[in-house]
Amino acid sequence: MSVVDATAISAIDPAGPVSRISTDPLPAADRLAWWGDMVDETVVSVSIRCPAGNGFRGVAEAVRFADTEVTTFSFSPMSAKRSPLQVRRRDPEAYYLVVVRSGVFRLEQQRRVACVPAGDMVLFSTSHPLSCEFFEVNGPVELTLLRLNRTMLPLAAAGHADKLLGEGISGGTGSAALLGGFLTGLPSAADGCSATELARLDAIGSDLAATVLAARLDRLRDVPAESRTTVLRTRVNAFIDHHVADPELRPATIAAAHHISVRTLHALFLDQPETVAAEIRRRRLERCRDDLADPALGHRTIGEIAARWGFRSLGDFSRAFRRAYDCAPSDIRPRRDREAQPAPRKAT
Repeated sequence: MSVVDATAISAIDPAGPVSRISTDPLPAADRLAWWGDMVDETVVSVSIRCPAGNGFRGVAEAVRFADTEVTTFSFSPMSAKRSPLQVRRRDPEAYYLVVVRSGVFRLEQQRRVACVPAGDMVLFSTSHPLSCEFFEVNGPVELTLLRLNRTMLPLAAAGHADKLLGEGISGGTGSAALLGGFLTGLPSAADGCSATELARLDAIGSDLAATVLAARLDRLRDVPAESRTTVLRTRVNAFIDHHVADPELRPATIAAAHHISVRTLHALFLDQPETVAAEIRRRRLERCRDDLADPALGHRTIGEIAARWGFRSLGDFSRAFRRAYDCAPSDIRPRRDREAQPAPRKAT
């Protein structure tokens, strides 16, 4: 193993679930080879070429779970090929769902070609040769890769997943939009998580990906019921986040928006830490707390901030805030804002 290999492997093996690496500390002449070795070890063996030569730069951020891995890459334009010989030598038997965040990704596999712009996604397999090119658009190429082991993907057993290789998938709507947003925010969400929470994030990512692929093939029936439940709960949570400022947001409106009964909605949250109503309240309180602590919003009254995030009554908000944080809303405001407020008049 070369020095470059050892550096790459040690850099991506941290104690926590999230690791970050960069070519910046390396001599310019070693960066491309270092990056190639890292890709071989963590993704799949490929041969890469880069027109930038010694000007190559790359950064990676990986989140490792028990059964999957999510890695975000940012790097200079390049091309890569995986030959039949490389497939025979080592095949991890995995699929990778690639979400393009910046630039354009051209993938050719199984006689299909996809040119994937930012916001969309595409699937490739380590079990077949491939060729790909990465083009920059107003900045470096940025991709997020979700590894899906063949044994874990419901569509893989009968070969259905291979029908999607080299076929672009729109990431703008439905489960695909949820998956793209989930993967983008995953590194920050995973930092400091407990083992239980990491397992939950792992399941959400895998279930969303399986649903996206199954929907593309019109085979949602092949997705396990438990996975469909996870995806529906994720959609509900995204809906709550998007509408949390609406004072009309409540279980009945959420259920109606998802074409399910209120009883089904409550059942989705039976094994979760909070009920639907508690989830809504907590998120509203968190938004209020952030606004109260923001000096730039010091001109807004506590009542205005509470109303901004869906609280109809200042009294109800104050009581809920004190129960949640064991202090009054006014205690959160920056000190200079509190001092600027007029002192209460003395009784005469």
